[in-house]
Amino acid sequence: MRVWEIRESFGLESLKLCERETPRPGPGQVVVRVRAASLNYRDLLTVEGLYDPKQPLPLVPLSDGAGEVEAVGNEVQRVAPGDRVAGVFAPHWIAGRPTRERLRSTLGGPLDGMLAERVCLDAEGVVRFPEHLSFEEAACLPCAAVTAWNAVAGTDPLVAGETLLVLGTGGVSLLALQLARACGARVVVTSSSDAKLARARALGATDVVNYRTSPEWDRVVKDLTGGTGVDRVVEVGGAGTLARSLRCVRIGGTICLIGNLAGLDAQLNLAQVFMRAVRLQGVLVGSRESFEAMNRAIALHELRPPIDRVFSFDEVPAAFAHLKSGAHFGKLVVCVD
Repeated sequence: MRVWEIRESFGLESLKLCERETPRPGPGQVVVRVRAASLNYRDLLTVEGLYDPKQPLPLVPLSDGAGEVEAVGNEVQRVAPGDRVAGVFAPHWIAGRPTRERLRSTLGGPLDGMLAERVCLDAEGVVRFPEHLSFEEAACLPCAAVTAWNAVAGTDPLVAGETLLVLGTGGVSLLALQLARACGARVVVTSSSDAKLARARALGATDVVNYRTSPEWDRVVKDLTGGTGVDRVVEVGGAGTLARSLRCVRIGGTICLIGNLAGLDAQLNLAQVFMRAVRLQGVLVGSRESFEAMNRAIALHELRPPIDRVFSFDEVPAAFAHLKSGAHFGKLVVCVD
């Protein structure tokens, strides 16, 4: 079978299409014929060696994928051949809080990921996805959608009528927009592109702000709330945007720290945090239990992850290049079949 591997060294130039033996399931395992896989920013960092420079190679990248169960090992009862499933980002994180041991099981690093024609996974680490979704759409769920779910509707769900600010129009941000609107929340979206903001409105954004034409976008967002500030921020920018996000949020509000698109090392006015009782909450994807809860909401509201472009299995380097350019709106998907 064909797989993509990061070979002897990191870098997009080291990403090679290779052959491996077709896997067979052992006890408690399933073999999934992968139909589609999606890219996350984490995958780009992994390929470039910036996520974990000590990651052993070779490695099959991509944490997110969906397909059909092709074979099952002994003692498997959760799924059967023919079931349409997606892999769980951390297959050993079934429920509860994250732990070091649970997070050592993540796909696409340190474990081999989904960028292969077939993968062998723990049966406990797959979930059936909503029937109305295609394989390409389901491939967008495991990392980006579950992250968005836990930021918007996890242990501290948004309440109808509250206001959410999402930064940018990548996969996590747009999925957070859709889930928040399903919760009855008002959603403000930022972008440097008026065309992307128009598409965000079509997805349900209540208000939009172009941060290129309005460099002090935090003031604009604050004005949109009558000076009160938003209830919650889905913060994917990191160091480059966190200070302004902090100025956008209301007293007692929450900033969900998810990404580092604009850097990791931030300098903050801590008084803005403790004098205003702001909560900085790190969000690290989620458990299988979260994935299954999110799927019920997606099925109820018939939500569909926004997909910017679908690449063929031979076009993986081009997919990574497109992700790195930042030109995408929503998710980038590789059709494996």
